[in-house]
Amino acid sequence: MKSSAFFYLLLAAVLPFLQSNAQGVKLPQIGVATSFDNDSLLSSAGYVYIEESARKLLAPAVPDSTYRRQLARLRSMKLEVRSCNLFLPGDIRLIGPGVDERRILGYVDTLMFRAREAGIKMIVFGSAGSRKLLDGMDPETSLRELIAISRKMAEVAAKYDRIIAIENLNSSEDNFINSLEIVTRIVKAVDHPNFRITADIFHMKRENESPEFIVKAAPWLVHCHIAEKEGRRAPGTSQEDFVPYLAALKKAGFKGRITIECSWKNMQEECRPALAYLQQQLEAAYK
Repeated sequence: MKSSAFFYLLLAAVLPFLQSNAQGVKLPQIGVATSFDNDSLLSSAGYVYIEESARKLLAPAVPDSTYRRQLARLRSMKLEVRSCNLFLPGDIRLIGPGVDERRILGYVDTLMFRAREAGIKMIVFGSAGSRKLLDGMDPETSLRELIAISRKMAEVAAKYDRIIAIENLNSSEDNFINSLEIVTRIVKAVDHPNFRITADIFHMKRENESPEFIVKAAPWLVHCHIAEKEGRRAPGTSQEDFVPYLAALKKAGFKGRITIECSWKNMQEECRPALAYLQQQLEAAYK
């Protein structure tokens, strides 16, 4: 075995026990956005949690029998599912003509009820298809509409003691909410404790957005996504430097978790080196 490969395997093996760096600062826990089918693999690699799909597990479209079967599966896993992404389907529009508020809030109510039953605290709100601008839509009007419906969704989440954490995307996916700066403006305007921020470092890097916007988002920041800018690959694939963004998390007093949300070519081979690399970057950032 090559020495570098041995190093990664050794470091990954002890990662579950490395809760703090040399100065005693607690580091963020690391999980993966993936199917719960990868539970055993990721548990043995040293990850702490899995971030699953809300549409797969919790959405009203999931038949109750399927939901109950998956719920039993969640409760028997080695890792916990602590958050979900893929909040809203693209056919549920939040802004613009034809918005059906009753359908939106009914969808969110069922999803949050199930999230509470499943013990899943946080739902990440990307859902570009629900919030991007269509032809002829005015950005400022749309922003006011998004803030208003987000406040109502937050009220539903509060009923079940869940958190909606809106994330920044990049302009190739979302022509509207494509910076952490805009996300922070929205969350500040919504002004609800159950509506918070996921900072997605991959999307920030794609938009060349400064890490300083993580610090500005600090009062509302609860979660983080990460992947390499090139090809949305796993951390360490191209040795990309995340330290400035991770240092901004430290400066922001970040108390949440970091989810690797990337394109794996071979998860079995890549997941341990990715965890080891990201842990090294966190140690450098938090020193």
